[in-house]
Amino acid sequence: MSAPSSPSALGDLTQHPVARQLGQRFADAGFELAMVGGCVRDAVLGRVVHDVDFTTNARPDDITVLVSPLAEAVWDVGREFGTIAARINDVTVEITTYRSEDYDPESRKPSVQFGDTLEGDLRRRDFTVNAMAVTLPDGVLIDPFEGSEHIRRGVLKTPAAPEESFDDDPLRMLRAARFASQLGFQVDEPVVVAMAAMAERLEIVSAERVRDELIKLLLGAQPRIGLELLCDTGLAALVLPELVAMKETADEHNRHKDVYEHTLMVLEQAIDLERSHDPASGPDLVLRLAALLHDIGKPRTRRFDGPHRVTFHHHEVVGAKMTRKRMKALRFSNEQIDEVSTLVELHLRFHGYGSGEWTDSAVRRYARDAGPLLVRLHKLTRADCTTRNTRKAQNLARTYDQLELRIAQLSAQEQLDAMRPDLDGQQIMDILGLQPGPAVGEAYRFLLDLRLDRGPLGPQLAEEALRAWWAARTG
Repeated sequence: MSAPSSPSALGDLTQHPVARQLGQRFADAGFELAMVGGCVRDAVLGRVVHDVDFTTNARPDDITVLVSPLAEAVWDVGREFGTIAARINDVTVEITTYRSEDYDPESRKPSVQFGDTLEGDLRRRDFTVNAMAVTLPDGVLIDPFEGSEHIRRGVLKTPAAPEESFDDDPLRMLRAARFASQLGFQVDEPVVVAMAAMAERLEIVSAERVRDELIKLLLGAQPRIGLELLCDTGLAALVLPELVAMKETADEHNRHKDVYEHTLMVLEQAIDLERSHDPASGPDLVLRLAALLHDIGKPRTRRFDGPHRVTFHHHEVVGAKMTRKRMKALRFSNEQIDEVSTLVELHLRFHGYGSGEWTDSAVRRYARDAGPLLVRLHKLTRADCTTRNTRKAQNLARTYDQLELRIAQLSAQEQLDAMRPDLDGQQIMDILGLQPGPAVGEAYRFLLDLRLDRGPLGPQLAEEALRAWWAARTG
């Protein structure tokens, strides 16, 4: 967890390119304006602030009048919710009227009521760490719910009673798990109790909003924390019921871990491997989803083979189908569904490699079936080894090293094999007046070497080079 910043960080926040300009303009018109929410939280945490949101007691019509003379463009698609967006000096900002919102028990859409005070607006926000504001143009921190203190302690609380907060917007229960993953904060016990008691309230929230929160959770620094919270509170039964089923399913070793614990370990190890091929790369959602769902088919395929052995035959095939169904229900894109389900289906293929008995043809098929997902498959397969047997883990890693090397060698060789000179055998014979024989092969190899050295020449230059080579050879 990052330590809270010094007050100077909040001062820096007020230096946002348009903050002072907007603050003064609203003040001159008799309105309040403040930066609010995540930007203030991140400034207190000492993090880089990217997006800045503003809140005001001005109504949407007033906001539009005030920002229009300054803006290159104004958008009012969020007017119904009190939000006006504008681009000012090439910076896009959103300004929202103080508000309170809640959900009808049977509705997925919030009903918005505008408010008149900044503190009232902050009270309706999801968590105290997001219920801070910096007024403009004076730059005063407004923190009525001790958000900065909760950041210092690393705890997630709600400004109002958690039951009231979650009744206003049930998605906030998922946000609790998401912020636990992103910030590494501990969720306050009354919040956890309310999440468990009100989990079914999440049913009124659209699949798209649930998906977006799940994505943010998975892309956090510690997704295990958020996933465990979902399972412990019963929210996972509504979001990822397959994860709950895994928690109760023993693994094939029937010893030290269940499938649920194994899955969380694979997810953590996959995250550790994300940058192994590109140190500059960021979090990989497709890889993380594949790690989370790779054993999704085990509960459905579990069979008992004697008193001490459990099998999960073809769980990768069943799991791929289940992955498609779940991701479709959560409104993931077709591309993401295809990529994740393919990785789930292929994640066991390596174990047929044994000690390297695969033919070159089998290695080619492995790489071909993975296609552009090959690097991700490498990472997922390596992450799937969670054995505590050091020797076994080392042997598996060594064997996979060998497989990766064979793939690379075959790929390089076949790129050379696929390369052809600029003239084929018949053209060589026609140009040089030759019959089939060793000389044609020599000419062909000369042109291939020339192609490798100089790249494609085209038929005319290749013919000139061929005639010069032949003249030197026969002269």
